[in-house]
Amino acid sequence: MNPKKSLHGKIALVTGASRGGGRGIALALGEAGATVYVTGRSTRSQSTRSDVPGTIDDTAEAVAKRGGIGIAVRCDHTAEEDVHALYQQIKQEQGQLDLVVNNAWGGYEDYDGVDFLAPFWEQPMTRWDNMFGAGLRAQMVSSRCAMSAFFLEQKHGLIINTGVFPDIGGDYPINVFYDTVKRASANMTRSMADNLKRSHLDVTAIALAPGWMRTESVYTHYGLTPYDPDFMKVEALHPTESVEYIGRAVVALASDPYVSQKSGQLLEVGALAEAYNFTDIDGRRMPPFRV
Repeated sequence: MNPKKSLHGKIALVTGASRGGGRGIALALGEAGATVYVTGRSTRSQSTRSDVPGTIDDTAEAVAKRGGIGIAVRCDHTAEEDVHALYQQIKQEQGQLDLVVNNAWGGYEDYDGVDFLAPFWEQPMTRWDNMFGAGLRAQMVSSRCAMSAFFLEQKHGLIINTGVFPDIGGDYPINVFYDTVKRASANMTRSMADNLKRSHLDVTAIALAPGWMRTESVYTHYGLTPYDPDFMKVEALHPTESVEYIGRAVVALASDPYVSQKSGQLLEVGALAEAYNFTDIDGRRMPPFRV
């Protein structure tokens, strides 16, 4: 698959795109020629993270360098008024929206000294609140706004909810909060697709599961400079993929005229790489994540 300019003229929104998977998705969409609205709370004038780099301004600039149009809009996706204002801005500026990637997430910040893999009775409830508020609830609020502002009138559109994962099995340590919200996102997406089908709308809802991504936080954890091409230290425990691998999966889905056949499904980036014949930025085709 050659993604170059396959999405020219398309308007996309990627939430939570300051860094991590959201940044990688926005870059891939830009490379495919799309106009990409990138949202988040971190701006060059005020970042929410002091430990890792990345702002929506940086991402929008990088999208433009890849050949697309990047538009940064500060948005707190836990605040409904912010989300409604965001969609109204897109409506006024573009008049259309083709793709929404709900990637905003909370729960990794402010660990408060509690290990992420501690048992549920030791986990702070603020972590639960952040995961559901800035994750699952944010996906629903954004999806509802996409429907009311664009997709009901257009009668077509694509919603992708990221960050979910299948039952990977094995002796994998479980954070009960994390496991619950991720599975809930997959279930929500399946039910959304059922609503859309029953309403005879040509709107597709998909849940998308990446593997172990080399995010800025992962690089920092291993003592590496983010985006350092020498990432083998990160792979000491398990093979990893770049944040642009999931971006190439999004481009493939958005370019597929038959993507509606996948509505409601939980799809894995590694499996889509095989199906759509794309690779990661280093030329490898990473399989779906397994322990």
